[in-house]
Amino acid sequence: MSIIFLIIGLVLLVKGADFFVEGSSSIAKRFNIPSMVIGLTLVAFGTSAPELAVSVSGSLNQANGIVFGNVVGSNIVNILFILGISAFISPISIKSKTIFKEMPFAILTTVALMLMVMDGLINGDPISVVSRSEGWILLLFFAIYLYSMVEIAILGKEESEGEILVLPVPKSILFTIGGLVAVVFGADLVVNAAIEIATILGMSETVIGLTIVAIGTSLPELITSVVAAKKGENDIAVGNIVGSNIFNVLFVMGVSGVIFPIEIATENYADLWILLAAMIIVVPMMYTSKKISRWEGAVMMLGYVGYSAFIIMRAIS
Repeated sequence: MSIIFLIIGLVLLVKGADFFVEGSSSIAKRFNIPSMVIGLTLVAFGTSAPELAVSVSGSLNQANGIVFGNVVGSNIVNILFILGISAFISPISIKSKTIFKEMPFAILTTVALMLMVMDGLINGDPISVVSRSEGWILLLFFAIYLYSMVEIAILGKEESEGEILVLPVPKSILFTIGGLVAVVFGADLVVNAAIEIATILGMSETVIGLTIVAIGTSLPELITSVVAAKKGENDIAVGNIVGSNIFNVLFVMGVSGVIFPIEIATENYADLWILLAAMIIVVPMMYTSKKISRWEGAVMMLGYVGYSAFIIMRAIS
């Protein structure tokens, strides 16, 4: 039954986020909010809503392993598997600002998180903690990041990708509220089912978070990036992944840390190092010929397969 509840929860998360974005974007458009601003805020929030909902629910239930595994696991899925499969479907052209601004900032946020959680290594403790004060610091940096993105979009007069559909007011409200309820309820189902599965299999919550939960909550990014790659909309395919990684570290981990301090076992430092290494390795791939080729995409996907094997071996050893 736990697996059935997990699947139902993931479906509610993905579809709920989709309905929430559609409804709330329609309402925002009625108030004449620029499409670019909506894309950078509501749409970005929507694709990361599953990670946020699961992490918040995990934090409320003090399931630290799921919170950490969900954020770090989702980012590894994004950078290796989703970006890899998108490039494998169609080579992705990369803009200079992605190489020299957005990716370095995403790497910087990962390094900042590593410094926060590695106090156990420095002090010799078996457990590290992302405290409430550190959670607030992450949220402060997220507010600065979001403000700068919106300001750049408005001053640069950039156009958003695609038109936002304006729905009737009752339908917009129904989609917004219904989508939000589905996301919250789905997150609760996913967290409870994940805890039960971890208990039954004798695995840690972190392993479940790094694998099943991370892949499930990354489905919106996967769908968005793959569809964008097929259409040749490279900015969406890449921006969606890089932006989601920044959102996950700064906002999702920040909110979760503020709700309840997140304890992280020192054995999970390896996952952070793997995430950092993956992001650093991807930058030269982006720089060469200013695109990620099919074979590079295949290498990235194989890298994720190797990481999955590493998690499984660590869990059973």
